[in-house]
Amino acid sequence: MDLNKIFNTKNPIIGVVHLLPLPTSPRWGGSLKAVIDRAEQEAAALAAGGVDGMIIENFFDAPFSKDRVDPAVVSAMTLVVQRLMNLVTLPVGINVLRNDAQSALAIATCVRASFIRVNVLTGIMATDQGLIEGQAHQLLRYRRELGSDVKILADVLVKHARPLGSPNLTTAVQETIERGLADGVILSGWATGSPPTLEDLELATAAARGTPVFIGSGASWENISTLMQAADGVIVSSSLKRHGRIEQPIDPIRVHTFVEATRRSLEALANPQPVSEQALRSQESGVRN
Repeated sequence: MDLNKIFNTKNPIIGVVHLLPLPTSPRWGGSLKAVIDRAEQEAAALAAGGVDGMIIENFFDAPFSKDRVDPAVVSAMTLVVQRLMNLVTLPVGINVLRNDAQSALAIATCVRASFIRVNVLTGIMATDQGLIEGQAHQLLRYRRELGSDVKILADVLVKHARPLGSPNLTTAVQETIERGLADGVILSGWATGSPPTLEDLELATAAARGTPVFIGSGASWENISTLMQAADGVIVSSSLKRHGRIEQPIDPIRVHTFVEATRRSLEALANPQPVSEQALRSQESGVRN
């Protein structure tokens, strides 16, 4: 997966637009215009803040079905995504929760989006929706049938879930890439807003062997300089919301702050400062003492 080609940077910052409840979801409010208006505000805030791409997902449709969503959800998401793509010029990804990868791929292909996010591509995860089985064989064949070049970003040991058995992270990453044919992998913490550890990111990056690794949750301007030491990109949402609360709309000031912090950390990683002679003398003095 060529990140430069898609995002015009090798270390993309991807913001997330959480759609208000869609038709047939328990909290559907009855107005698709309200959904579109909020989504347009959030997409504009992400673009103005300087992110490199965005993911659109039906986050507020919880409780989710574990696989196929209602056709009304697919129809509504297609309409909303098309509106947002006409509004901003960012590369767009689709995530149809909890794990309707085929619908995500269909939407993305029809509107010419760049990628999809798949929570469970391979293996079996125990979730609050029940057992979710990866359907990589169906998804990859469906992509071939569609003649689509939409990329697949797959979560590894996804948040809000536990694997059956005890797979180690290295094996899970390798199988997601080598057997599931993911174009990129995503590593999250245990829940929304919880970051992965630097150690886990390092293990994932080593196992990925050049396939892009994304931070999938919990990134903030306080921890991004640490997390980006072992990741190719970041997917961010919670810390961009007003007051950092997930139910609130995206705050453009928080977007700008996060983007600036991320780019400063990337610049520091690319251009490490040499240790000064004075600092070395201080270190040596401390060792002698």
